Amino acid sequence: MQYFVVMIDYGRRGREAVVDPEITRREVISRVASGEYQNISFIQEVVENSVEDVTEAILAEAALPRIPPDEVDLQAIRLDHARDLRKHERT
Repeated sequence: MQYFVVMIDYGRRGREAVVDPEITRREVISRVASGEYQNISFIQEVVENSVEDVTEAILAEAALPRIPPDEVDLQAIRLDHARDLRKHERT
């Protein structure tokens, strides 16, 4: 039998271990990538009688590729910000 344990840390509210024997590695990666699993303390893979920490591997697989922007018009951004500030001025 193989299953994954995903420990989620909620800070002061405590921690929660998500254990579902039906979930596959691909599904865990999908949930991490989609943001369903956040603030992960660790991910363990349990196979028969052995436990392996697979946190780094799964987080690496779930990482979205960083695509640099082609062109960023900083002047347009600055002017848009100035226009937004003027919207909130009292007249």
